[in-house]
Amino acid sequence: MNSTKLVRVGHKGAHAMHPGNTLESFDTALATGVDMIEFDILPSSPRDPHSPLVLAHDLDDIHSRTPVTLTAALDHLASPRFDGIDFDVDLKIPGYEARVARALTERNLQSRSLVSSQYERSLEAMKRAAPEIRVGWSVPKASRDWTKNPITMLPAFAMVMWLRRALPAQAADRIRRGVIDCVMAHWCVATEQLNDAVREAGGELFVWTVDDADRMQSLINIGVAGIISNDPRLFQTALITA
Repeated sequence: MNSTKLVRVGHKGAHAMHPGNTLESFDTALATGVDMIEFDILPSSPRDPHSPLVLAHDLDDIHSRTPVTLTAALDHLASPRFDGIDFDVDLKIPGYEARVARALTERNLQSRSLVSSQYERSLEAMKRAAPEIRVGWSVPKASRDWTKNPITMLPAFAMVMWLRRALPAQAADRIRRGVIDCVMAHWCVATEQLNDAVREAGGELFVWTVDDADRMQSLINIGVAGIISNDPRLFQTALITA
């Protein structure tokens, strides 16, 4: 087993235990002993990047409930109870990076935050707005798991195989050029080759979204920096070096 301490990340807080992207879910994740909490940010009106920012994964998420505002979420997470916890702030679309950077900085959370996105132009905008905040490139760019649909399964698996071959060099190049600090990879493209390339370039590999203890253990064995899970209780099941 790799001896490096794993960063245990609660996806949307503890989404398997409580509806995600809520204050209650964050509290639940904290109680399970995570090191980092991931949450999603969107404008309340996605067509208007200047509309109030809320915690939501997509438009359906916004419409299905009353989402927590970014202001309320960050005020909650900046409280002393969450001292020592880091944050993975996932931007779902480009256009509001400076507003997020300002909100994190106003609460002195910039050193504890990692901003991730599937859009490289969003990461570039975040770098310009707040160079001190780490950024993570989320791959692949997909809104759903295409491998689970019989119609899209074959082309999806072909894309996965191509990414497994191409991604190590692509990721290492971006890290060395200072474009990104971390790679946030779906478990299906997270390989030992990718992890080695990212580490050798000076970055970190985080893997999403892992809700299976055996898969979690296999990723721990290749030495990934962090694992993102809907169910933080699985970190207690897997053989993790704390």
